[in-house]
Amino acid sequence: MKIQICALIFLCQTYAESLYRNGTKPNIMMVMSDAFDGRLTFDPGSKVVQLPYVNYLRELGSTFLSAYTNSPICCPSRAAMWSGQFVHLTQSWNNYKCLDANATTWMDLLEANGYLTKSMGKLDYTSGSHSVSNRVEAWTRDVQFLLRQEGRPVTQLVGNMSTVRIMRKDWENTDKATQWIHQRAASPHQPFALYLGLNLPHPYETESLGPNAGGSTFLTSPYWLTKVSTELISVPKWLPTSAMHPVDYYSTSTKNCSGDFTEEEIKRIRGYYYAMCAEADAMLGQVVSALRETGLLDNTVVIFTADHGELAMEHRQFYKMSMFEGSSHVPLLVTGPGLMSGLQVNELVSLVDLYPTVLDIAGISVKGILSGHTLIPLLSKARTFSRKRRPDWVLSEYHGCNVNASTYMLRSGRWKYIAYADGLSVPPQLFDITRDKEELHNVALIRPDVEAQLDKLLRSIVDYPKVSAAVHLYNKKSFGAWQYSLGRNYSQVIGNLRWHVDWQKDALANERAIDNWLADSL
Repeated sequence: MKIQICALIFLCQTYAESLYRNGTKPNIMMVMSDAFDGRLTFDPGSKVVQLPYVNYLRELGSTFLSAYTNSPICCPSRAAMWSGQFVHLTQSWNNYKCLDANATTWMDLLEANGYLTKSMGKLDYTSGSHSVSNRVEAWTRDVQFLLRQEGRPVTQLVGNMSTVRIMRKDWENTDKATQWIHQRAASPHQPFALYLGLNLPHPYETESLGPNAGGSTFLTSPYWLTKVSTELISVPKWLPTSAMHPVDYYSTSTKNCSGDFTEEEIKRIRGYYYAMCAEADAMLGQVVSALRETGLLDNTVVIFTADHGELAMEHRQFYKMSMFEGSSHVPLLVTGPGLMSGLQVNELVSLVDLYPTVLDIAGISVKGILSGHTLIPLLSKARTFSRKRRPDWVLSEYHGCNVNASTYMLRSGRWKYIAYADGLSVPPQLFDITRDKEELHNVALIRPDVEAQLDKLLRSIVDYPKVSAAVHLYNKKSFGAWQYSLGRNYSQVIGNLRWHVDWQKDALANERAIDNWLADSL
């Protein structure tokens, strides 16, 4: 073990020396998109849409083929990335409950160690944000009712062949980042760290549904649709609703996807989503081009990733909040001085690995216990010595809305194991990812040996029944406090959240269901 640790230290020192050969630490730029399916960054998924700047990074650096979110929803996922810790350790339970505003991130440590730091665009890792509907839906997921919480997924075409800039806020932030890079080129003596957070290709709010509407509109222009190979758009296979896992059925219903969809409608949703990915790729390209034009690219580590993916009608769902590949598999591309080019990395990794990786790049010692492990031994050209053994698994978990049980996903080897709640009240799922890429065949009952082995491993990583009980208690206390704060306005407010169409069909019965849930003991 001591030999392995010494080898890792030597390897990191060798890598640092290769980075600092010009006397300066490398710059670091991370671009994090929202809801970008990681399978689009390598074949065969990359063939369906033109992503020239993703492909440029693939050639220039390394592509991770098995990178996962640690929680398939915006705020908890980003909390894991910024803190380097699994969400159950930071109690980042939903989009409303994440890190404290004063939590130390890797960007803070870079600044404390001499880096000029700048963050632009979507951050979304601290508590207190997102809609009231979003948090109430998460708190009440155990209540015995089934209400549609989202708008039905729809598409919208805007503009014409000259309409390029659709997501204006993202483009504004991209322009600001580009300008900032050019300003840095004028005074290159201090290393910098730049973070750009994009909202694309996250679906847009459906304005026709009112101010409480969620994001269920896939919106693009004819220009971006030309980047999509429509003949390669697949129509995903669906299980009949009677054969769906109970948690998946709940998700399908609350996401308003249990109705009929034509094949043309499904292909259109998927095509528009891919077009939105192409627009996000162009934003990535603008900042990478700025680095190249200013001569900064040669001494800058560039990281492209996302907080989670997008189901785009796979498994009769859109959005995220699922452990299926479309939702949990994220892009991860890394390029920079001293790193391998054109490399495809098969090892399982996740977003918590970025914290120690960034510190490694900057030559900063990691203090405290982190959930992640540096990726540098997988990427560095200095590969003379053996790598420190990293875990052969990744963990993802989910405790928010549109899913009626805490969910824990363990990827290990060819297997994906998904456990729920206390491990007893909800049946688990087990998929052989190599043979069943569409994840349609749950083999938990057929392979009880594998299920038992992976459940044992999962419990050694996280006491998930205990975590589930803690989330359940948090949900009740949080909802009770919110209900009390509304006083006489409670019935009016709760009846006009995103689920108002279904709620108003029997408002009294729904209120009674909540009262019964609050009255039940743990």
